[in-house]
Amino acid sequence: MTRHADDGKFYTMRNLVIAAILVFISIPAFAVDAAPRISDREIIEGLADIRGDIKELKAEIKRLDEGQKGLRSEMNSRFESLDKRFDMLMWMIGLFVTISMVILGFVLRMQWQMMKRQAQMETALETQKDEITFLKGIIEKLLPTQGTPARY
Repeated sequence: MTRHADDGKFYTMRNLVIAAILVFISIPAFAVDAAPRISDREIIEGLADIRGDIKELKAEIKRLDEGQKGLRSEMNSRFESLDKRFDMLMWMIGLFVTISMVILGFVLRMQWQMMKRQAQMETALETQKDEITFLKGIIEKLLPTQGTPARY
């Protein structure tokens, strides 16, 4: 490689690229802070605070559980009263259906009896019609016709 008058620009550009790469590589090292030293006393105080918070949370959870049990017992009592109402409703519906069936049975029995009597009446009327027709025929045979004198 031969060096020309422009070699100064080449070295300058190369140095800038190398410097930029080194800066980008070292940026994460600057981002890390050294952790401050924590004494055992500070750790114990922090743990004591955490334990106190835990006790408060346990007390809050216990209070919420008791409230939930109260709500559950209230719901159970309401469901029991609702069950009693449904039992009463079922008895009422059963009684209504039973009475309706009895009334329907009486109505159907009365209709059947009426149809039976009607059939008997129709039979009796048919028999009477036949008898009247027979008697009419006999009377017409025994009576002389209008144009002939009666024989005595």
